[in-house]
Amino acid sequence: MENTTSEGLHWSEFEKVEMRVGTILEANDFPEARKPAYQLVIDFGTEIGIKKSSAQLTKRYSKEDLIGKQIVAVVNFPKKQIGTFMSECLVLGSVGAENDIVLLTSDFKVENGLRIG
Repeated sequence: MENTTSEGLHWSEFEKVEMRVGTILEANDFPEARKPAYQLVIDFGTEIGIKKSSAQLTKRYSKEDLIGKQIVAVVNFPKKQIGTFMSECLVLGSVGAENDIVLLTSDFKVENGLRIG
């Protein structure tokens, strides 16, 4: 993908994106979503706490697969209303051609809330 700006992304801009490791505590069906999705409850440790997210992960993951999985999410975006659900963070993953999302995870179990940098 070609960069459309001459300068690219400045380091100071990247530093504003707060990506953290969290552990999924709950994964629930989200039947009201326009596209198949789960409602996730994620523990980001004592500093950040528990946050909720809606994520379109149903093609590759069952709810049971997600419980206890450590993921990477952006935790400093504004909250977003998705139907009747308030999403508080953005879970990160690679998106395939069929919108089959593969979560970004940690190779090793780490402390919840650790910053990605």
